[in-house]
Amino acid sequence: MKYMVLIYNRPQFTTDLTEPEQNELFGEVDAILKELTESGELLGTEALADPSTTKTVRVREGAPAITDGPFIEAKEQFAGYLLVDCASEERAVEIAARWPDAKWFAMEVRKVLT
Repeated sequence: MKYMVLIYNRPQFTTDLTEPEQNELFGEVDAILKELTESGELLGTEALADPSTTKTVRVREGAPAITDGPFIEAKEQFAGYLLVDCASEERAVEIAARWPDAKWFAMEVRKVLT
């Protein structure tokens, strides 16, 4: 089953960390990605640009209304994702819980409809 694991954090979160904290965080990420790659569960992953580059598009009265910035006013942002193919929802939740951002922010797990 495929799951999208959405990563949420705060803009510039990693730049607020000390160098040892950054090294620890990215070390954890690298270890998880290596494990998921070796197990064949990782289908893809990407980080997203700063939310200040976001364009929100809504169609109102037949015309697109485009605004700068994220969809909602929030301190947290949708920062990236992992696309995994694993045996169960429980495994996808386990992966999300191990991701470092889950310690400070939030992770979201959604089944991919196929």
